Amino acid sequence: MIGTGNGKVCDKMTIKDIDAAGWAKDSDIEASYSDSGFQATNLSRGMSIIREMRKKKATVFLTFTSNLIASGLRGIVAEMCRQKFVDCIITAGGSLDHDLIKCKMKYEMGEFVMDDAKLHEKGINRLGNILIPNECYEYLEGFMKETYESLYSSGNKMPAPSEIASKIGEKIGEKNSEKNDGESSKSGAHGSFLYWCAKNKIPVYCPGITDSAIGLQTYFYKQKRKDFGIDVTKDMNGLAQLAMNAEKTGGIVLGGGISKHHAIGVNLLRGGFDYAVYVTTASPWDGSLSGARTNEGISWGKIKEKANHVTIDCDATIAFPLMMKPFLA
Repeated sequence: MIGTGNGKVCDKMTIKDIDAAGWAKDSDIEASYSDSGFQATNLSRGMSIIREMRKKKATVFLTFTSNLIASGLRGIVAEMCRQKFVDCIITAGGSLDHDLIKCKMKYEMGEFVMDDAKLHEKGINRLGNILIPNECYEYLEGFMKETYESLYSSGNKMPAPSEIASKIGEKIGEKNSEKNDGESSKSGAHGSFLYWCAKNKIPVYCPGITDSAIGLQTYFYKQKRKDFGIDVTKDMNGLAQLAMNAEKTGGIVLGGGISKHHAIGVNLLRGGFDYAVYVTTASPWDGSLSGARTNEGISWGKIKEKANHVTIDCDATIAFPLMMKPFLA
């Protein structure tokens, strides 16, 4: 018996070479990676844990950082929501920004090293190697004015973040021509995770919603409607009940920050996650929440001592599509 790195032991395995000839024919990444070593083995382990979450009908919490929705990973998240693969999403305000903008506007490919002063002069914002023109946020401004006015005129002057997310999803559907429910396009409403969450009644919790372009628009809207606000405490009961009423819970955590902590924090109420898969590029050596491994969560009671869990050290834009391919095909 040998250690797994998660405080557990497993049967001794022999490291095997990936069969390059069979790789093109074999789409079973989980099996190919399981005894390869390094992060390939952890990725395979993560797939196995997700498979077990589904088999045991666990309530699935999906969390991710805003930058991931600016990337092509948005398509994977949207498809998961279309297929009702998750029971709730917890994310940051920027995810809502990027999702609604990308229904209408285009982000461009850049480089990680560019002349950022020139980009600023041209009104282009760089997020890693993704370029976002200022016009995108001009579109967001008009969209959110309509969204907030719709909430306000209906009598909801103090909406919860989840209610704002749901209203955005509804309006995305209204503003884009709908196709058959079984279709999933790369643009328009069907490329939007907020659209599918609104349609499938999947709550989107966003505790840090004001830290975003939407948050800035909230400030502007309040100059007109001074009695308008966002009640971030309004979502606490629904999120808590989702965790406490679940027979088992599973966390799929991409990145860290407030999204990650909100998920593991609420699961503290029920003694921790039964299943947890973290994908991160952050280091644990500075004590950061983003870099904390799954086993650290056990010490807090946020992940159960006997939970099935793994941390995958990898860029989520690489790891997550590979992990989800067998489940969403």
